[in-house]
Amino acid sequence: MTQGGLPGILAEVRDGDRQWFGTAGVADTRTGRERSQHDRFRIGSISKTFVATVVLQLAAEGRLSLDDTVEQWLPGMIHGHYDGAGVNIRMLLNHTSGIFNYTDDLEALNRHETHTPGSLAQIAVSHPPAFTPGSGWAYSNTNYVLAGMITERATGRGLAEEITERISRPLGLTGTYLPHGSDPTIHGPHSRHYTKLFRTDPGAPVHDATELDSSMFWAAGGMISTAGDLNRFFGALLGGRILPPDQQHDMFTTVPTRDWISNAAYGLGVSSVGLPCGKTVWGMGGALFGSWSYTYGTRGGEQLVSTNVNGDWSDGGWDDPIGIFTDLLQAKFCRRGGT
Repeated sequence: MTQGGLPGILAEVRDGDRQWFGTAGVADTRTGRERSQHDRFRIGSISKTFVATVVLQLAAEGRLSLDDTVEQWLPGMIHGHYDGAGVNIRMLLNHTSGIFNYTDDLEALNRHETHTPGSLAQIAVSHPPAFTPGSGWAYSNTNYVLAGMITERATGRGLAEEITERISRPLGLTGTYLPHGSDPTIHGPHSRHYTKLFRTDPGAPVHDATELDSSMFWAAGGMISTAGDLNRFFGALLGGRILPPDQQHDMFTTVPTRDWISNAAYGLGVSSVGLPCGKTVWGMGGALFGSWSYTYGTRGGEQLVSTNVNGDWSDGGWDDPIGIFTDLLQAKFCRRGGT
């Protein structure tokens, strides 16, 4: 915190039955309140892991197939520059669809205070694709908005309810949920979230982004959780206790990434990261205004670390909080003996 100039950080480490939790900095710069183990925070793209898990459960139940196309489930949704019959669900989940990332069009997003999943998809299809489906890789939040819409079409229920019923409630994740609609609040104990709105100079003004219309991110990054819940979820997921073997294999079959996290490969809603010491960890990261998070662990889920910073910048030689998180992963997983 001293080097990076961030408001606060928290981390929970799990090694089998052992657990350690620590914080530095503050949850609220106005009051000086410390961060706590119960703090909830926006997890950004770690939401994608939850969504992919639900989709894979539906595949295991025979309610959809990863080879099903977008056109089959969402007729006419992908049009113009795109052919929805040429994009399947697997391509959505591993970012090989080529569909434009709607969050790259800030002008279109800022035209409205709130958004529906359909309006986000329409922003995307107004732009040409990055590549022919299946011929490349590009991180696109649009993929998961479409996956969330397909989930709702396949189940007849809201995505938030599916995540709660299939994951949060069975695993006892009491601090984990997807907000409904444009609800801007974080329910329960939480830290304030601070943003510099992508400005990198140390003197840039800091804004409070705790209350945020999450409809802009929804299935792609709208969820809220805690460090303990994330470790519990990823421990069960990596340990093979949520998905059947075939779907587990699908989730952890990776493709090469491009212009993303260094030394990373991407599966279906999860990623692997190769560390300088030669070890590989599995999990996901998430970045949103004022809240950056990482959860990674060993392939079987025996060792895990979840961390969050309640700011979206970094001074002190790191380009952004990912640099801090990478150092944290090395400290945890590259120490002699791995403890």
